[in-house]
Amino acid sequence: MSRSPREVAEQVRRMVAGEGVDFADLFAEDGVLAYPFGLPGQPAELRGREAIRGYFRDLSRARDLLVMEGVEALVRETDDPEVVVTEITHHGWSKAAGEPYRHTALGVIRVRDGEIVHYDDYMNPIAVARLLGQTSELAAALSQA
Repeated sequence: MSRSPREVAEQVRRMVAGEGVDFADLFAEDGVLAYPFGLPGQPAELRGREAIRGYFRDLSRARDLLVMEGVEALVRETDDPEVVVTEITHHGWSKAAGEPYRHTALGVIRVRDGEIVHYDDYMNPIAVARLLGQTSELAAALSQA
């Protein structure tokens, strides 16, 4: 039995929380992950489960900069039975910023046959840069734009 969009969104929350879910495994073989407001140098779009898997394997060091104390998800269903909108908030301590943090991202997730076929991940690039200690890199990239 395939998972509903709401059930897939809960798997995304579990992945963010570090509860043993491999994000790439939630995607269809040709699924797409898009970052409409990504950081400079971040791909705007990843196509295919294996491209997503490779990208997240390379990001594992960034996760080490955060001590997550909690992850919550609010899932909203839409008129389209394949689509949910999620607000995923995680909070804890940013080792890079040396302070507590609270970060919310919005996801528009299209699920077909229990797999993500398209995920638009909307994050605040300034907040992400601050969390990861990359504000000077962000400022430099923006000044060259």
